[in-house]
Amino acid sequence: MTDIAAPVQTALTRLVAERQSKGRVPGVVGAVARAGSLAWSYGAGSADLEHPGVPPTADSQFLIASQSKTLTAVTIMALRDEGKLSLDDPIEKLITDSKHEGITVRQMLSHASGMQREPVGDVWDLMKFPSREDLVPGWNGAARIGRPHHRFHYSNLVFSLLGEIVARLEGRSWYDSVKARILDPLEMRRTTVGMDGGPAQTGYYVPPFSDVPVREPLLDIGAMDACGGLASTAEDLAKWAMFVANPVDEVLSKDTLDEMCQVQIMADVDRWQLAFGLGFMLLRRGDRLFVGHDGGMPGHITSTFVDRSSGTAGIALFGSTSSPAPSALATDLIIKVLEDDPLPDEAWVPGTSVPDELVEVLGTWFTEGSPFVFSVKNGTLEAKSPTAAEHQSPAVFERLSEDTYRTVSGRETGELLHITRDPAGHPTKLHWATYLCTRQPLAFSEIMPG
Repeated sequence: MTDIAAPVQTALTRLVAERQSKGRVPGVVGAVARAGSLAWSYGAGSADLEHPGVPPTADSQFLIASQSKTLTAVTIMALRDEGKLSLDDPIEKLITDSKHEGITVRQMLSHASGMQREPVGDVWDLMKFPSREDLVPGWNGAARIGRPHHRFHYSNLVFSLLGEIVARLEGRSWYDSVKARILDPLEMRRTTVGMDGGPAQTGYYVPPFSDVPVREPLLDIGAMDACGGLASTAEDLAKWAMFVANPVDEVLSKDTLDEMCQVQIMADVDRWQLAFGLGFMLLRRGDRLFVGHDGGMPGHITSTFVDRSSGTAGIALFGSTSSPAPSALATDLIIKVLEDDPLPDEAWVPGTSVPDELVEVLGTWFTEGSPFVFSVKNGTLEAKSPTAAEHQSPAVFERLSEDTYRTVSGRETGELLHITRDPAGHPTKLHWATYLCTRQPLAFSEIMPG
């Protein structure tokens, strides 16, 4: 793992060591993935206090808990793409014995349903979790405590029902579906329900008034596995993060993953620093947006976040119930790499030709008094305002027929572009999303008839 410069690796190591020390966490693993693979990892502390000084590694399993939700969500979206469900389907269409009606798959994925957080029965007090046979009857007895989309309300119960939807549509267990659809194609061999018996971090609780850790139990959460039952390693989570950064069609298309990263509801309504997409947390730090999820189980607090624009991910795995914020470490690792050792820009590759029909379209056109520069990249028409921020992508067009194009990405996605030509075939005006584009800037009064 030599992808990251040595001085930056040293700084990353310091970040992990600092959180382990100041957070009084028995064992910690921090990792960075980029360019498609694990690039760096470091373990601090002890994987098991019976063997002090032997730190966990990138191959040590931790309970990743609610990070499991992201895999459940990707499985649901794959079923959507296959036509087996719709995001607007109400739950009673997919779980016919549900007594709650009108709760849609979209609301469930984005924690916007208004359903209560946990199954009935004080499960986190009694440590007794519903079996699959008990899940839907318990769901029917749960309360809808808020109106749909009125406010964000996190619900483990709802994601457990998403797992039941997967199982019913697939005719196999939730985990078997996740394994076949995600884990096997991505070669995530040590992502399992509960620990697999291999190298692992023992979970502890460190009390606030002493330095003597208490060993935490390993729980079987039954039918709640889809919301938080998985264990994984930094090596496997690096593969998952690189999929989130650059999806493979065998698992899920890029367009669908992009859809999952669109804001569905704002969780932090005061500062707009945390929102939820379809199964993913969307965390903002400054001008950067990170996509991922936290996870928390007794003895294990974890996080994986991805800067999709750069393909860089941070992974934070803590072996203590009372750990520092894992998302802070995961994103600190990403930011350190992006600021101090960014990957070089991809080399510019020249195109080979400009389509004849676009030669006279290229250049500046004005609409609503403002300029847009139309250009060709690899034979494809693009448009971008010269005042647009560097991070904003251009509008990209796909030719539908002679002089008619569809905007397939960027500004006005989905809208049509029509080219009008004079009798000699020279373009005289464009209509983009119905707005007139001309070679010279015009006021609206200059184009009004009469």
